[in-house]
Amino acid sequence: MDKLVVKGGARLKGRVEISGSKNSALPILAATLLTPETCVLHNVPDLSDIRFMLEILRQLGAKVTFENGTVTTRAEKVSSETPYDLVRKMRASICVLGPIIARCGKATISEPGGCVIGDRPIDIHLKGLAELGAKSRSEGGNVYVTSSELVGKEIFLGSKFGSTVLGTDNVMMAATRAKGLTIIESAACEPEVRDLADFLNKMGAKIEGHGTRRIEITGVDQLHGAEHTVIPDRIEAGTFLIAALITQGEVLLAGAEPDHMINLIDRMKSCGARIKSRAEGIEVAASRRLSSIDLVTETYPGFPTDMQAQLCALMAVTPGISAITEKIFPSRFMHLSELRRMGARVELEGATAILHGVDHLSGAPVMASDLRASAALVLAGLVAQGTTEVNRVYHIDRGYEHIDRKLRSLGANIERVRER
Repeated sequence: MDKLVVKGGARLKGRVEISGSKNSALPILAATLLTPETCVLHNVPDLSDIRFMLEILRQLGAKVTFENGTVTTRAEKVSSETPYDLVRKMRASICVLGPIIARCGKATISEPGGCVIGDRPIDIHLKGLAELGAKSRSEGGNVYVTSSELVGKEIFLGSKFGSTVLGTDNVMMAATRAKGLTIIESAACEPEVRDLADFLNKMGAKIEGHGTRRIEITGVDQLHGAEHTVIPDRIEAGTFLIAALITQGEVLLAGAEPDHMINLIDRMKSCGARIKSRAEGIEVAASRRLSSIDLVTETYPGFPTDMQAQLCALMAVTPGISAITEKIFPSRFMHLSELRRMGARVELEGATAILHGVDHLSGAPVMASDLRASAALVLAGLVAQGTTEVNRVYHIDRGYEHIDRKLRSLGANIERVRER
């Protein structure tokens, strides 16, 4: 098992290439199951989650190649049953459900288990598919979904925590092959949902309104192959933006899309960061100590829950008192206990982290609990005095392509160590 060893104190400076979006690539890969023809996807990041999804596609019958960021798929025949041993490793694999039910008329998928960041049930996915005419039942840890015919309908996909991204993806993909018009109300409007819809339209789908809370899909008889380039990863870009700020550095986020990061950029500017949009991407610098913050995570275009842990690391060393409230996954604070081990002064009041900025953190052995928590601990290590060892970095490899190499290229003292 690998760990990352970080020696703090280096000021990051230079240019870093932002990879393709994991959260776009996964449902887009699933969407290739909707056609028997060849699909070609560019700017696909080399991540463990992507590798798991490619293996799921192969197990379902698709021919798949992956080389230099380009995936080529051809799913002439598709199995309706997904393998548990692969599905259990990645919750996002649920996004194959919509394409399989649309292509095969039935689907069997292992029900995703628990998640460290909070309860993430698939009931809204099944509710949306049920509105299209798909019946489902759970038995023995599996979900069985069948449909003799999918028929378009007006569907409300909201929940107490806001809209669901993968739920919107699943219903949208299934609706491309449903008869008539499907309207998704309270749809997720994240850039990753828009990217999936753009790919589906290239395949011959008729989707309008993607990027808004109301998406309209007119079903078609068949979809064809297509070529598409995945959008840049706004969460990776945001993480490197925080890395620049926490080390008082200057970094160009090459390829980053500022329009996808408006809330994060605005909030960091309000704290005193210098951030400029360039033709090449986003330029970020911290010429002085930042000020504290009070914010709430929300569905897009609000502040993303996937940036909450990284912001906690930054505010742990920012003067003043910061309050960060988590509305999407209220129990997503496993990183706080590890930050305390490094000297952070933080209290948890319900779903709100109260951070009292300290002069410095101290390096320590810490344990990653999930993808974004692991990134936050690496960020804390960059500014801590001494050496920080981040264990269980398989979490970080799920969503960050070669993060240690990229940080090293900016001047960070970070090494990946293989434990025997």
